[in-house]
Amino acid sequence: MQPSHFRITRVVLRQFRSLAEADVSLGDLVFLVGPNGAGKSNFLDALRLVSQGVGSSLHDALHERGGIAQVRRRAPGRQDRFSVRLEFEGSDLAGAYEVQVAVARGSGFRVAREHCAVESGGRWASYRVEDGALAVSTERRLPAADPQGLLLARLGRHAAFRAAHAGLAGMRAFDPDPRAMRVVRPAQDGRALLHDGSNAAAVLYRLGRATGGGAGAGAGAEEYRRLESYLRQIVPGLTSVRRRVTGGAELLEFGQTVAGAPRPSRFTAGSVSDGTLRALGVLLALFAPAAGGQGVVAVEEPESALHPAAVAVLRQALRDASDRRQVLVTSHSPELLDDEELPAAQVRAVRSVEGVTMMGELDEPAAFTLRAGLGTAGTLLREDGLLPHPSAPDTTNDSARRRGRQGLMTTSATDGDL
Repeated sequence: MQPSHFRITRVVLRQFRSLAEADVSLGDLVFLVGPNGAGKSNFLDALRLVSQGVGSSLHDALHERGGIAQVRRRAPGRQDRFSVRLEFEGSDLAGAYEVQVAVARGSGFRVAREHCAVESGGRWASYRVEDGALAVSTERRLPAADPQGLLLARLGRHAAFRAAHAGLAGMRAFDPDPRAMRVVRPAQDGRALLHDGSNAAAVLYRLGRATGGGAGAGAGAEEYRRLESYLRQIVPGLTSVRRRVTGGAELLEFGQTVAGAPRPSRFTAGSVSDGTLRALGVLLALFAPAAGGQGVVAVEEPESALHPAAVAVLRQALRDASDRRQVLVTSHSPELLDDEELPAAQVRAVRSVEGVTMMGELDEPAAFTLRAGLGTAGTLLREDGLLPHPSAPDTTNDSARRRGRQGLMTTSATDGDL
C-alpha cells in the first residue's frame, strides 16, 4: 500500500561529518535516540543539506556549514568526498536520489556524481551526472549540468521529476529557539517555518487565516485547531496565541487566565517561558503546512524545556502528525520514550565510538525487551540499553522488499547503478 504523503524510506550516508557509513531505514514516525554528540543532528543535517541543495543552492547550503571541509568526515586517509543517497516513495511515486560531492582545488567543491531515478504513473525516468556533465538520461532536452549545482534543482517543472523535486526540496528540519522567537521583527513570510522558529508569528497568522473560510480553509483550519488544542494541554490556563502587529513589526502574543482577573491577561513572547515558546515552535513544525504542503519534518529534541508532565501530550502530537506526514525526532529523553505502545521499529539507536557515529535498528536484547513488554524504550535509555544492532548498516526485510519492488538497486535498460 503506497502512502498518501512523500516519505524517505532509506538513507545511506558515506563520509558525512561523523558518519563514516550509515544505512538506515525509516518509517512514518522515527525516534533517533542517543547521547549528546552521538551524531543524531548530523544525520538530520544530511537531509537538510539535500533539501537546501535541491530547493535553492548547493553552494549556499555548503557555505552555511563552513564549506565542504566542515561537512566531509575528517579522518586519516584520502577522504575527499561525501555522499548522500535517499530512497523515497509517495502517492504514485517511488524513487531514489544520490549526490556525491568532492573537494575541488583550493577550498572549493564539485558535484562528482548525481543520480536520480523515479517511477510515477507506471513510467520510469532517470539521469546520471558524472563530474559536472550529463552522462546518461532517459529524458530529452534536460538542462546542462553544473559542476557546483544539482541538476534536480532545475527540474522542478519537469513532468518526470517534479514530484521528486517537490518531496526532497520540501524536507524540513527544526530546532525552535525561544530567543529567536522573542525578537520583534518586521513582517515576514509565513509560508514555511524557519529552522529556528523565528518567523513563528507569521506562520501562525497564515495558518490561523485558514479558519476564516474560503478555498482550502478546511484542512488549514483543522491543523490550526490541533495545534491550539495541544498547546492548551501543554500550557495550563492558555486561552489563545496569535500574531500582534505593532508599528509594522510583528510578535507573538499569548492569552492566559489569571486568578482573580475578570478576563485573560495578554503577554508578549518576551514575558513567557522558554518551554511555552519551544512547544509552540514544535507544534508549528508538526502541523503548519510548508510551502510545498505536508512534507517530511524533523525536530531536534522536541521535549527540551518542557515539564515532564507535558511530555505525554507532546508524544501524542508527534504520533498524530505522523498520520499525515513523516516525522523524524532526535531525543535523549526517557520521559518521551516512556510509552508502552512505542514499538522497537520506531526507534533508531545512535552511538559514537571513537568519534565515529554508529546507528541503526535496536540490537536484539533491546528489541526483545520492547516486543515482550518487559520495559519501555525510556526504561532501556535510563539503563543505557539502547544500542544499535551490531549487524548495521540497517536493512530491514520490509525495506529490502520495497527496494526490490522499485527496481532501484539494479540497472535499468538505459541507466547505470544508483
